[in-house]
Amino acid sequence: MHLEEKTLSSEQRFDGIVVKLFVDQVELEDGRNAVRELIKHPGGVCIVPVNDRGEIYMVKQYRYPFSEVLTEIPAGKLEYGEDHRTCGLRELKEEIGAEAGRFDYLGCLYPTVAYDTEVIHMYLARDLRFGDRHLDEDEFIDVMKLPFEEAVQMVYEGKFPDAKTQLAILKAAKLIGEE
Repeated sequence: MHLEEKTLSSEQRFDGIVVKLFVDQVELEDGRNAVRELIKHPGGVCIVPVNDRGEIYMVKQYRYPFSEVLTEIPAGKLEYGEDHRTCGLRELKEEIGAEAGRFDYLGCLYPTVAYDTEVIHMYLARDLRFGDRHLDEDEFIDVMKLPFEEAVQMVYEGKFPDAKTQLAILKAAKLIGEE
């Protein structure tokens, strides 16, 4: 049982719209017991949309936990059991009004490994065609575009504090650079 923990009990303490909170009792590898707080989250998808002029589309959105407007790549929450590719294509249409001729998977990331089950899947969207946006009723965002290379530089300068935005842009830059 090296580097493993055995769940002894699990109690759900909160059942929210997005997350569920559990308090678990676990047995450590040395036989002692410990408490683990666990947030169960359905996961999400983020998209790096790049047009044929080498510009990236980003969104500005108020983020309540930080009380500030952040610049991020388009993203959205999965429904429990939903296919992440389907979700990504939907979020691209909803947030910036685009459909992608190419939709390349960039992998996934675990944003908060200590207490949250969220997994975010990353995509690079190209060959974009635009139509109407279809925002959720509680969603208010501004769309902007900037040169992709400038966005990469802004990651290195710390201009985007959002982890999914940073990693997805850097992975997209590597993929684009290899083609």
